Amino acid sequence: MRRKVNPKPDQVVPAELLELACQAISTDHVKKPAGKCSVCGSEATDGPGEPLCWVCRRLKISAWRDIEHQMPMQE
Repeated sequence: MRRKVNPKPDQVVPAELLELACQAISTDHVKKPAGKCSVCGSEATDGPGEPLCWVCRRLKISAWRDIEHQMPMQE
């Protein structure tokens, strides 16, 4: 006895989307660094506003949080 040959299922992901995904993960398209950090001069990351490295960006966010948590002084 022979088994019935199952028909091939339709492709779940469209070919265009699959091609775009392959291009996105390829190593040929490496992003260029954004330049130098305006505070310490190391390699900066892409982001809104001034060019900052990840360390300076974290310090800036931390300083903002500290300012928000301080109680306002009353006269």
